[in-house]
Amino acid sequence: MTAYDPLPLVHLTHPEWSKNATIYQINTRQFTPEGTFRAAELQLPRLRDLGVGIVWLMPIHPIGEVNRKGTLGSPYSVKDYYGVNPEFGTLDDLKQFVRAAHELGLRVILDWVANHSAWDCNLTTEHPEWYTRDWKGDFSPTVWWDWADIIDLDFDQPGLRQYMTEAMVWWVREVDVDGFRCDVAGFVPTDFWDTARREMEAVKPVFMLAEWEARDLHTAAFDMTYAWHWNDVVHKIAVGQADVNALRVYYSWNEKAYPRDIMRMLFVSNHDKNAWEGTEFEQFGEALEAAIVLSVVSEGMPLIYNGQEAGNERRLAFFERDPIDWRPHPLGDLYARLFALKRDNTALWNAAWGARMVNAPNNAPAQVLSFVRRNERDGVFAVFNFCDRPQVVTFDEALHHGDYSDFFSGEPMTLDGETRLEIERWGYRLYVR
Repeated sequence: MTAYDPLPLVHLTHPEWSKNATIYQINTRQFTPEGTFRAAELQLPRLRDLGVGIVWLMPIHPIGEVNRKGTLGSPYSVKDYYGVNPEFGTLDDLKQFVRAAHELGLRVILDWVANHSAWDCNLTTEHPEWYTRDWKGDFSPTVWWDWADIIDLDFDQPGLRQYMTEAMVWWVREVDVDGFRCDVAGFVPTDFWDTARREMEAVKPVFMLAEWEARDLHTAAFDMTYAWHWNDVVHKIAVGQADVNALRVYYSWNEKAYPRDIMRMLFVSNHDKNAWEGTEFEQFGEALEAAIVLSVVSEGMPLIYNGQEAGNERRLAFFERDPIDWRPHPLGDLYARLFALKRDNTALWNAAWGARMVNAPNNAPAQVLSFVRRNERDGVFAVFNFCDRPQVVTFDEALHHGDYSDFFSGEPMTLDGETRLEIERWGYRLYVR
């Protein structure tokens, strides 16, 4: 190797089972009328049938009582990193949940809150030196945020790093969880995550999701980062504050600034969006279905936040019990069909397993996004009219030419230089082969 040879940007190995996985977020408090692990376990066959691959449990630890928000508090105010919130059940209940998921071929990741703890976490008395202090010398919530129910930990302390790493390893070894979603991961030094990943991998392969957008997190710590930017751009297009060129900027950054063999999590909702900014219906309006389809067929791993498949139209309460009203809904059917396509069509697989998106130029670039993802075996051609007017779309180049079937109707289609697609407002077309 010479000084001019390129160095690999990704040093970790993604678990094989993540290659065509999708992810589902469970807010245990609201997921079932009982709000328990045992009740949630009964829903796992439904999630498998929906096409879910990874189940992400929001924090399962006991919640702090000092400076608690609301009646039940935020799950992100952790009182004991080795404990289980009795509101949800026992450690044995959680272990059984994980076993049941594994028997169905599902993987389970836990939400991990390393940046901060509850005011009454055991560490405040056992190791007060592990906390940051404000100008008065007192424990301090994360600066500049209204997170009054938590206080920041200090990752300059080697003892804290060892404790937090050993705690994460414990959950992998003793409960057999398959990894973690890490809260505000960018507020914690990357080298901590690198070490934690390495020590967990000594037990079993794990999958790591960072609530952050940063290239360096992918080198040795995280398989997947949030695509907050994608969500923001599609929302702005849906409400008339941007056009499709903003999406091209996102995909350009995703392809050029990030390593090839990584995953970005695409979503139209999650617990933060739903609770504080609005439901998927509020956020995307008539563009919702197109946004969902794009989240599955473009580069990234799609997320469902619990209740989306039931067409949940409520902002779920965050600090109180507010169970989801479950019902059959067309969005559930849409997700199930799309997840089956992602599972079976190798061009749509995650990271380097899948094919890159290639822009297919069209005659309405500010209104219509069109692209191909194709490998030697499979392919898709996707066209999205992200505006409030119908479009007649034509294409100048031959990238998409060939024989396909319409994904939704099953009708065979031959696409060539004469192809003209009439697409309704906020409509989309998806062709597969």
